[in-house]
Amino acid sequence: MAAAAAAAVGGPQPPQAEVPAPGLALDKAATAAHLKAALSRPDNRAGAEELQALLERVLSAERPLAAAADGEEAAAAGGGGGPGAAEEEALEWCKCLLAGGGGYDEFCAAVRAYDPAALCGLVWTANFVAYRCRTCGISPCMSLCAECFHQGDHTGHDFNMFRSQAGGACDCGDSNVMRESGFCKRHQIKSSSNIPCVPKDLLMMSEFVLPRFIFCLIQYLREGYNEPAADVPSEKDLNKVLQLLEPQISFLEDLTKMGGAMRSVLTQVLTNQQNYKDLTSGLGENACARKSHEKYLIALKSSGLTYPEDKLVYGIQEPSAGASTLAVQGFASAAGTLGQLDSSDEEDQDGSQGLGKRKRVKLSSNTKDQSIMDVLKHKSFLEELLFWTIKYEFPQKMVTFLLNMLPDQEYKVAFTKTFVQHYAFIMKTLKKSHESDTMSNRIVHISVQLFSNEELARQVTEECQLLDIMVTVLLYMMESCLIKSELQDEENSLHVVVNCGEALLKNNTYWPLVSDFINILSHQSVAKRFLEDHGLLVTWMNFVSFFQGMNLNKRELNEHVEFESQTYYAAFAAELEACAQPMWGLLSHCKVRETQEYTRNVVRYCLEALQDWFDAINFVDEPAPNQVTFHLPLHRYYAMFLSKAVKCQELDLDSVLPDQEMLMKLMIHPLQIQASLAEIHSNMWVRNGLQIKGQAMTYVQSHFCNSMIDPDIYLLQVCASRLDPDYFISSVFERFKVVDLLTMASQHQNTVLDAEHERSMLEGALTFLVILLSLRLHLGMSDDEILRAEMVAQLCMNDRTHSSLLDLIPENPNPKSGIIPGSYSFESVLSAVADFKAPVFEPGGSMQQGMYTPKAEVWDHEFDPVMVILRTVYRRDVQSAMDRYTAFLKQSGKFPGNPWPPYKKRTPLHPSYKGLMRLLHCKTLHIVLFTLLYKILMDHQNLSEHVLCMVLYLIELGLENSAEEESDEEASACGPERCHDSWFPGSNLVSNMRHFINYVRVRVPETAPEVKRDSLASTSSDSLGSLQNSGTAQVFSLVAERRKKFQEIINRSNSEANQVVRPKTSSKWSAPGSAPQLTTAILEIKESILSLLIKLHHKLSGKQNSYYPPWLDDIEILIQPEIPKYSHGDGITAVERILLKAALQSRMNKRIIEEICRKVTPPVPPKKITAAEKKTLDKEERRQKARERQQKLLAEFASRQKSFMETAMDVDSPESDIPMEITTAEPQVSEAVYDCVICGQSGPSSEDRPTGLVVLLQASSVLGQCRDNIEPKKLPISEEEQIYPWDTCAAVHDVRLSLLQRYFKDSSCLLAVSVGWEGGVYVQTCGHTLHIDCHKSYMESLRNDQVLQGFSVDKGEFTCPLCRQFANSVLPCYPGSNVENNLWQRPSNKSIQDLIKEVEELQGRPGAFPSETNLSKEMESVMKDIKNTTQKKYRDYSKTPGSPDNDFLFMYSVARTNLELELIHRGGNLCSGGASTAGKRSCLNQLFHVLALHMRLYSIDSEYNPWRKLTQLLEEMSSQLGNEEQQPEVPILYHDVTSLLLIQILMMPQPLHKDHFTCIVKVLFTLLYTQGLVALSVKCNEEDRSAWKHTGALKKNTCDAEKSYEVLLSFVISELSKGKLYHEEGTQECATIIPVAWSPESMEKYLQDFCLPFLRITSLLQHHLFGEDLPSCQEEEEFSVLSSCLGLLPTFYQTEHPFISASCLDWPVPAFDIISQWCFEINSFTERHAEQGKALLIQESKWKLPHLLQLPENYNTIFQYYHRKTCSVCTKVPKDPAVCLVCGTFVCLKGLCCKQQSYCECVLHSQNCGAGTGIFLLINASVIIIIRGHRFCLWGSVYLDAHGEEDRDLRRGKPLYICKERYKVLEQQWISHTFDHINKRWGPHYNGL
Repeated sequence: MAAAAAAAVGGPQPPQAEVPAPGLALDKAATAAHLKAALSRPDNRAGAEELQALLERVLSAERPLAAAADGEEAAAAGGGGGPGAAEEEALEWCKCLLAGGGGYDEFCAAVRAYDPAALCGLVWTANFVAYRCRTCGISPCMSLCAECFHQGDHTGHDFNMFRSQAGGACDCGDSNVMRESGFCKRHQIKSSSNIPCVPKDLLMMSEFVLPRFIFCLIQYLREGYNEPAADVPSEKDLNKVLQLLEPQISFLEDLTKMGGAMRSVLTQVLTNQQNYKDLTSGLGENACARKSHEKYLIALKSSGLTYPEDKLVYGIQEPSAGASTLAVQGFASAAGTLGQLDSSDEEDQDGSQGLGKRKRVKLSSNTKDQSIMDVLKHKSFLEELLFWTIKYEFPQKMVTFLLNMLPDQEYKVAFTKTFVQHYAFIMKTLKKSHESDTMSNRIVHISVQLFSNEELARQVTEECQLLDIMVTVLLYMMESCLIKSELQDEENSLHVVVNCGEALLKNNTYWPLVSDFINILSHQSVAKRFLEDHGLLVTWMNFVSFFQGMNLNKRELNEHVEFESQTYYAAFAAELEACAQPMWGLLSHCKVRETQEYTRNVVRYCLEALQDWFDAINFVDEPAPNQVTFHLPLHRYYAMFLSKAVKCQELDLDSVLPDQEMLMKLMIHPLQIQASLAEIHSNMWVRNGLQIKGQAMTYVQSHFCNSMIDPDIYLLQVCASRLDPDYFISSVFERFKVVDLLTMASQHQNTVLDAEHERSMLEGALTFLVILLSLRLHLGMSDDEILRAEMVAQLCMNDRTHSSLLDLIPENPNPKSGIIPGSYSFESVLSAVADFKAPVFEPGGSMQQGMYTPKAEVWDHEFDPVMVILRTVYRRDVQSAMDRYTAFLKQSGKFPGNPWPPYKKRTPLHPSYKGLMRLLHCKTLHIVLFTLLYKILMDHQNLSEHVLCMVLYLIELGLENSAEEESDEEASACGPERCHDSWFPGSNLVSNMRHFINYVRVRVPETAPEVKRDSLASTSSDSLGSLQNSGTAQVFSLVAERRKKFQEIINRSNSEANQVVRPKTSSKWSAPGSAPQLTTAILEIKESILSLLIKLHHKLSGKQNSYYPPWLDDIEILIQPEIPKYSHGDGITAVERILLKAALQSRMNKRIIEEICRKVTPPVPPKKITAAEKKTLDKEERRQKARERQQKLLAEFASRQKSFMETAMDVDSPESDIPMEITTAEPQVSEAVYDCVICGQSGPSSEDRPTGLVVLLQASSVLGQCRDNIEPKKLPISEEEQIYPWDTCAAVHDVRLSLLQRYFKDSSCLLAVSVGWEGGVYVQTCGHTLHIDCHKSYMESLRNDQVLQGFSVDKGEFTCPLCRQFANSVLPCYPGSNVENNLWQRPSNKSIQDLIKEVEELQGRPGAFPSETNLSKEMESVMKDIKNTTQKKYRDYSKTPGSPDNDFLFMYSVARTNLELELIHRGGNLCSGGASTAGKRSCLNQLFHVLALHMRLYSIDSEYNPWRKLTQLLEEMSSQLGNEEQQPEVPILYHDVTSLLLIQILMMPQPLHKDHFTCIVKVLFTLLYTQGLVALSVKCNEEDRSAWKHTGALKKNTCDAEKSYEVLLSFVISELSKGKLYHEEGTQECATIIPVAWSPESMEKYLQDFCLPFLRITSLLQHHLFGEDLPSCQEEEEFSVLSSCLGLLPTFYQTEHPFISASCLDWPVPAFDIISQWCFEINSFTERHAEQGKALLIQESKWKLPHLLQLPENYNTIFQYYHRKTCSVCTKVPKDPAVCLVCGTFVCLKGLCCKQQSYCECVLHSQNCGAGTGIFLLINASVIIIIRGHRFCLWGSVYLDAHGEEDRDLRRGKPLYICKERYKVLEQQWISHTFDHINKRWGPHYNGL
């Protein structure tokens, strides 16, 4: 078929005229059907021609782009119909033709039915959420879409969720990339068998139409591209073209989604070379086509690497063998095309060099095979499509289309080959691109799909020379930024390095290339080819050498550098990514013996490259001073391959090592780095700025250390094991510049080091030696041992979270190495060495995470200070580890003092490296150790405990690793006189330890004390002269020693005559004695190392003769030397341990130790202290004392601060609170006294100088969130679950108020309810007081202080000057006694009737505002603050805006809000009694004064005062019904009793009498009780009612009738039956009332529950107003306790009977009269509105405590539902979705789409839902964010992973589980309104959230 189509296309194209004209008139479908029929005939020639003509016409209708290309205006080009009219028409035609006359959708469905795809292949772009399962993956790049992941079974696997950075595709079903066990249900079935064959005619049209369509697309792309003039494609033009082509590309993309059948047709079309040739030859008669073809050729021209005239090519000497392989297979251009720089680029470089840049360097050589240079040639649509995709810089749609095709196997291979063919061109384009980041991501998006598949990678490596191309392209990229190296020999250096300041390195532009390279090297077959190909290895080493010595640092000696360059990070990243990671990739394939050959190859070429490098930089034997580079990738390649060879391949080390001279050169630069590290830490590089410290840190940091410092140290260990030990040791001290310090003289001159750096450099040198000799990372440790050592080191520094541990343990950077982070071995080692500490929660404390802490036995046996020192980035971590170790020893009672770092036994050395231990047994080291011990003993300056510690460590290492030479020892003992030339007789430390040294000749400055002492000695009778001649006094120079050895080695290795005479190196080290002011002196020493150690023991312990050989008492010690008592301890212990080991190693030593101890050692001769020295000593001592004093003061201060913080800041613990005022302990104190925390004065609050409480006013809707059902609401996690706020407290109250307002008089309605359930104002205080005038000046000072954190002074915000709690207002304290104790102590015996009258009179008095005092002004301003705290809508409920009733309602509601909230803080009841913090810190008393003062300004007209309705019988009932037109007042039974209570009390003049209070409560209780009875009667059914009516009526005449609920209930029922309240009980009514069998007990319970809320609020109020304690009680007796506390219960009440609530009633007027009066009001209302009347009577009184929504156990359920959910407002998927945890609303965080009047959605919602407080869960980050007013803070996460850690931003993507404790803490802070106090990091959100 395809062949026929091709023939048809190729046939002579008929002129346009032949198309039947009516064909157009027919609609498209008919034409399509006709053509399809014509083509189905066996002879389809005519049909094919007809279709050709039609397509020709349709697809080249007036082309808008062609016009634009011809230079006309693009606007005109649209052909009038705007861009795309013609295109849309063309697309319609295509769809019709494809469907062959049928419907396009049906056609799609039909094709999908034949989809055999067993692969998912879903392509996604950046930011998509995908999964990766390491358990199932074969390739590390494997990824799955969420659907496939959840459909598969991955329980217990090591998986994580991640946000794709570059985009990717789902690998489900691809067994090359993942194990089949992980496939999802859809892709498990290999479905090729049961899918029927595709019918021939279904896709027939597609095969004809698609080639033309794709050709049309390509023509558009050709025409749209203009070869940019200035080498910069103007992105605007390109984007315009792409926008026009959007529908076409989308159409192709849709085709790919139709499944396998359509994909195979597309593959045919895209890869068919014949089609391509016929259509694109460009020789048609069409001018347009010709023009576009020319453009295409121009574009192609620049794809080559070189312009013909440009003969510069680069320096890769490829051996001829390599060159010939490239020419094979007739793929002339398959190997791709590397573009040499365009000529315009060339000029650029030459032009810029004058600008002070370092000159870039160009290499050139013409040996490169020409075929890689050629211009591209295209043979199929696919090739040209990819070409344009690259030219247009990888548009997302094109990339997706090309990737969507990948499930087709044939296409995959073709596309991969095409991609490789264009590889060089891709990278060339990338280098020039401006959007290199986006482009990089898109490139990797494609390449990772192609190269992760081993089979495919192998195929293209073999057929298309992929490796050659990659390496060549890498070289090409780096070549553009080479500069001359200034290392060593600045003038004549021939070495070139990359310049890290170039954009290419700085922006990491090379990473797509390197990442592909690493990816293909992870396949064994590919890596083997690479390692076998000598030419490639040479080229690669050439590439690596570009990085050798880059980013050179030169030490600034005079001025501080002006500009700190930050290029170092680019250098480290480049070495890690471009050199180290490919190296780890190659190493992972060299694991077995069979791969020895590869290692030999790498090592051979690596050494050659190193030799070239040494020659290029003219290196002889001395490194240039004051320079260091941290980048030696060639050294590291060499080292790592050596290590691998010995560890895994059993190669003989010596067979791959070079000669001695090369080893000496090799060790110099890594050693230079170690010395420079010490210099940097000694602050010698401080003038180079901070960045040099940054380099030193990065070098050892966990991600870099195993590619940087570890190989360096290993290489030094190898060199040390093969070189002469004396030479090596002297080199070390010389590099560290401390040679001059190593003298016996007490004074010396150091020509190269300032005195202040000497000590730390000496410490550095010794520490380095200790690390060099103890580290076994590459010298014999197994992988598990290494992992364990690394983990222990990290845990000893600090407790670590699981994720930080994973991050800090240097894993093998290559993902295929087998040690995956988080793999089994990691977890098992972790559980062996550490204990898990679960996170703990203190309320108000910081959120902690789960931590791992080392087990005790780890501290005991495994703590290794050497490893810790090696791995610390910050020096403080070493101290931290030692502190923790000290704490452990103290705690476990092992050692009380300050311990020294413990000595740890090492893993045995691998036999190849035995030579390393010779360092410990060489005279040079022994002389140094002896000298240092002597100096320490004599107290010379510049020596520290650390030096001694390291010296002892080295001695101990020597004893542990000594060769057993006992017999040899005895022999040498006979003739010690033989060796006069040197200090020590042999080189074994064991025997040298006991060797006595008598005299030493030193060179000292003439001022030194030794000189004078010397002259004394020579005049004495001692025959000193003769001694001198005999040569006993030794003199020693390290430098001379090193020179000598070096010369020997050189002579030995270069005996050939033609050897160049090596110049003597720089005379920087002056020959000993050349300095004129030095003179020779002879010191008498007479010590051996052993005697020095014993004296040291005395010195350290401060006692004479403190050392006594332990074996004299207990001979056992010598038999079992491992004694635990010696393993931990300080210097004394260390000395004892060493002496014991020395005695064990040789009998002679044992004898000598005993001898030394026997001579009672005379005290060390006191050194003559010169005045100057004394001064410095005194100074030191004084300093020490001062330091101690300071420590003590600081400690004291800290403990004070702590105790203050505990008292002042504690939010939840009652014990430690300071009471707010000095409470009235002595009754005679009538006035409260306040302390001002600003001026510190105490005194009462007065009218003219009022004191105020520091308060925080905040609007709150917490009360409104109470619900009436116990079951807390869950956060919706599916479409079905929705939350409706009908049953919240706020909603119920709202409905009630609006119902009342419909039928009753407005002003009366506003007295019948409370508002403030939403947007109520809550007032809280920290309990501190201040003068209001002091506060004003404090605010002024804050206003002038610009550094404000987190609060805005303009809004009146400040922090309490004492406890720093957040506040925003000051509540004035009313003058007078705090607690009205004198008034309530004598209860008056007035009757209730008298009291009622008094109350009425007092309320009637209008409250005039007191005279204009400061106090009254403050009261007014604080009232204003309170009003402004909440929004207007929460203050205005009246129908007439601005009516005074609004203010009245608002004010008593503030009181209600605060009382209700306090009740909630106490847990919803008062059972716990008075012991609650809320009481101690309450400001309700002061608040009441302020509110009462303002409420008394509004007198209620006595006509309407509800008090009268409660206490008097009104005469004319009927008159009320008279005026029909006027709305009636609210019946008293509909009033909210608690509101009435607050109104009554706030209307009274303050202070209030206790009697009056009780009176008001008693009266209101009668009303409340009646309301309860009425509600009860409405709740029960008709039969119950008549029964009760009857039983109650019988008892009506008993004496206690007014206190019997039965009687009262029956009366209520009979009264209400007069109205219509109980009528109209239709069927619909019965459903709502649940038939309950009411027993007397249940009725009593109902009535008590009905009254309890009122009693609780009233008791709280009484507690605050009169300071009475709240009694505590059981829940069941709460009612009786509270009622007796309020004085409702008569005191003589007997407790024997079961308690009856009715006994609390005390009717002010006859009960039956007043009840009937109240019922009459109801009846008159229900005459008209029975339904509403009933609804208003049933009040819900049992609100449950407020809760946040309940969250699901697993975070994934939230994430999967919400992160793809569309927003209900803007119907888009938000970028940052969030959900409100109070009400479950889904919002767009920061989304501009949902912004209203400059408020973003979250802020808006926080105002509507929480009156300014919002708690949101950010879906994509798992973090909770709190909005409070104009500020916000990140609260933390309530979801933790299995290791107790947060995963902010879901970076790790591990499964997260709810942490109930955290969620409780969050809820607690919400309910107690303490977000402001507990969370410290607030910032303004500017309404942008």
